Amino acid sequence: MSEPVSPNDSAPVLPTKQGNGRRNAIIAGAAAAVVVIAGIAYLVTSGDDSAEAGTNSSAAAQTVKIGVADAAQPYWKTYTDLAKKELNVTVELVNFGDYSQPNPALKQGEVDLNQFQHIQYLADYNVSSSDTIQPIGATAVYPLPLYSSEYKSVEEIPADAEIAIPNDTINEARGLLVLQAAGLLTLKDGGGAFSSVEDIDTTKVKVTPLDASQTAGAVKSGSVAGAIVNKNFATDAGLKTEEALFQDDPASEVAAPYVNIFAARAEDKDNETYLKLAELYHDPSVEEGVQEANGGTAVFRTTSAAELQTVLATVEEQARAAAK
Repeated sequence: MSEPVSPNDSAPVLPTKQGNGRRNAIIAGAAAAVVVIAGIAYLVTSGDDSAEAGTNSSAAAQTVKIGVADAAQPYWKTYTDLAKKELNVTVELVNFGDYSQPNPALKQGEVDLNQFQHIQYLADYNVSSSDTIQPIGATAVYPLPLYSSEYKSVEEIPADAEIAIPNDTINEARGLLVLQAAGLLTLKDGGGAFSSVEDIDTTKVKVTPLDASQTAGAVKSGSVAGAIVNKNFATDAGLKTEEALFQDDPASEVAAPYVNIFAARAEDKDNETYLKLAELYHDPSVEEGVQEANGGTAVFRTTSAAELQTVLATVEEQARAAAK
């Protein structure tokens, strides 16, 4: 939901997912800040098999397949070269153009890991598919911003002004949490990762859910006073990060479900090589490339695998409650 769906974007936009009620459309987030590459799935093999393996030359060579949604990004070449040099691991990137595919591919053993989603997207997938995929390493959080073409601060927004938010399950909930943090509304019981407009308790503004692809246009045209806009749509519309009136705090507890992750099958969650590959994402040269690809909006997180798995369990409970 990587790095937003990009599941690497503030909340990566995911394709429609059939389900019941509020779970009909899942847009993620996962990543968050990822750019979906055309094509169903193709294999990208990086690293020179004939190269010396650097500091781990005495270790047995391994090949690990990682499912991603943005294999063309230059930072993946940096990453795969480092994996060969530092870990003696040949990383094969399997690129998916449809966010509904990497998790089933992982379950079926077509890839060993994937990195394209955030925790909330994984929780929804696990619950709806009766799967047990686990996060083994954090990558980054991408803040979700509130824009306005009319007002310069949240405080200027008048009572009953119309604010647009994405209408898919994942981004609707996060958009509402952003508006709550901005002081524009309150949610019943504080809200959660699967809140909807039906959970609004009190509000200063009129909240209008729109397709995520329409929120940027709505705020640019002035047809709404403000809008929650996913990073990729904001970039396409020429909305700059520094122009946002407000965005959620990536370090807050509320943002925990939106941490983008490396994911593995449950039986592989303690695999030493896989854990090292997740850590390698935070090499300074890789992080620099990620920032270049995402306009400097990535907020890197090094949350432990155990902590991520605890957050996942909590969000899965919220997903089950939302499905009832």
